[in-house]
Amino acid sequence: MLSKENNELLCRVGPGTPMGNLMRQYWIPALLSSELPSPDCAPVRVMLLGEKLIAFRDSLGRVGLIQNHCPHRGASLFFGRNADCGLRCVYHGWQFDVDGNCIDMPNEPSESDFKNKVKATAYPCIERGGMVWAYMGPRKTPPPLPDIEVYQLPEDEFVIFPSIVDCNWLQALEGEIDTSHSGFLHFGSIEPEDVPEGTFLHYTVKDRAPRYAVVDTDFGVMYGAYRPAHPGHRYWRIANFMFPFFTQTPEGILGHQIITNAWVPMDDYHTMSFIAVSKVKTEDGLRGRSHLQGITDKYPPVAPPQLPNSTDWFGRFRPSLNASNDYGLDRDRQRNGPDYSGIPYLTTQDRAVQESMGAIYDRTQEHLATSDVMIIRVRRRLLNAARALAEQQIVPPGVDQPEVYRNRSGGVILPEDADWVEATKELRKPFTKHPDIVSQNP
Repeated sequence: MLSKENNELLCRVGPGTPMGNLMRQYWIPALLSSELPSPDCAPVRVMLLGEKLIAFRDSLGRVGLIQNHCPHRGASLFFGRNADCGLRCVYHGWQFDVDGNCIDMPNEPSESDFKNKVKATAYPCIERGGMVWAYMGPRKTPPPLPDIEVYQLPEDEFVIFPSIVDCNWLQALEGEIDTSHSGFLHFGSIEPEDVPEGTFLHYTVKDRAPRYAVVDTDFGVMYGAYRPAHPGHRYWRIANFMFPFFTQTPEGILGHQIITNAWVPMDDYHTMSFIAVSKVKTEDGLRGRSHLQGITDKYPPVAPPQLPNSTDWFGRFRPSLNASNDYGLDRDRQRNGPDYSGIPYLTTQDRAVQESMGAIYDRTQEHLATSDVMIIRVRRRLLNAARALAEQQIVPPGVDQPEVYRNRSGGVILPEDADWVEATKELRKPFTKHPDIVSQNP
């Protein structure tokens, strides 16, 4: 369990909080580039680390991320006119560029230089991999972007799945680094004889209590969860936590699958998940989760349809199955059908249990087991980094070392006596082709 003090330190991300200050050291995925489809298009409300911000694309195609309230008298710049290389407040016509400079103040006398003395808070933005990244930190010159492989693939070779989660960021992230839940929440109704022998899923449902190895790394924490495979071998699920809120899940084949999820805190109670995953080419089309091979006719798709985006602060990428309809829970399917939980869709199952804990779970009430070793280690790394920054001004891991983010995750079969870290060293390297494993059936 965590103390109340540590739980608060980990979960609170607003301006001035230790964890919020740590997050602001990094570039943060703020929104999809496609949400601002063209120059001078409609602005978008963005809640990020507890701050209400307005994103817009100016006449030259540059992206700005500016404070919500006009510095004049506080009207929302969301209602602004986006034209002529700036966002113009409709209240009195004050106009601001992507850097927050006031470039026009038409209700002041022409001889006034007051506009040169007014500036809105605006954060630098860079576009990479279909995302708008924002730097909200204290440096005049931001650090480099993290060198995450999936965001550097050709545009037609990966896809991003955005979705809001109505709970604290750490709660959502911890669900992603908890590998043993897959054998129950997702596959609890599947028996070993239901899937082909020799597949990853067969080994998962044959032994639902994996053992764990966890190591600290330059980028954060890496775990290997292992269970018996065919005689003399083990099936390993290798995954990563990367500062400050990135995860790489053990889905697919290690060395082939390229995936990263960003669990971006909107505020203390809402999280935006951006899952970026490479497209895996197979004989029957594109597949993103290789361990489902052989049961696609028995198991539902990964994610449900989404509701149309609205313009409010939490109206983007909302799933159609949510708390208001009990996430589509079907008790008959739970008792008799293919769903252990009775909830359809993989991501909906995750969201249901994560949100059911409350907006911020009181971790003084939990009882952690050996299967929670990865969660324990990640919390420790985050707490130590936040305190080191607050008390000693030590820059958090990875801020100035973009190369430490060059990693892959996935599943692999290894001999029982293999050193899992050393044996997977080459497979975990990004920007590397492994044609010999593409045709394997996990």
